[in-house]
Amino acid sequence: MKSAKLWPPASAWLAVAVAGLVGTELRYLLGLLFPEDPDSFPFTTLAINVVGSFALGALSAYWSKRSVRWWVRAGLGPGLLGSFTTFSAVVYAIDQFARAGSTALWVCYLVLTLLIGGTAAWAGLGVGSRIADGRHHSVEENL
Repeated sequence: MKSAKLWPPASAWLAVAVAGLVGTELRYLLGLLFPEDPDSFPFTTLAINVVGSFALGALSAYWSKRSVRWWVRAGLGPGLLGSFTTFSAVVYAIDQFARAGSTALWVCYLVLTLLIGGTAAWAGLGVGSRIADGRHHSVEENL
C-alpha cells in the first residue's frame, strides 16, 4: 500500500508563495480600480469573493476528474485564489457596519456573501465538471 505524503514538496511551497503574491496584487489592483468607501456597501469585496468562489469550485471539480500536478493545485488554490479571496475582508466590513450601528447592513452583507459565494462555488463545480468531462462546447459550435 502506498503511503500518503504528509508534507508537501518544495515546489508546492514555492507555487503557493509566488501565486499568493500574484493573487494579493491582483486583489489590491482591483481595490484601487474600484475603491470602497468605508461607509458604503463593500461591492468590490463581495464581487472578488464571488469570482474567487466560482473559480475555486471550477478548478476543484476539474482536478477531481483530471490529473493535475500537486504544485499547480497548491499554487492556484491556496496560493492565487486563497490570497485573492479573503474572509478577513468580509469580517472587517462586518465589523465596520457593526461599529456604525448598521446591524441590518452587516447581516445582509454576511448573508449575501455566503449565499452568492456558495452559489458561485456550486456553479463553478458544475462548469469545472463539464470541462473535465469534455462536455463543453466552443462558441463556434453554438452559433
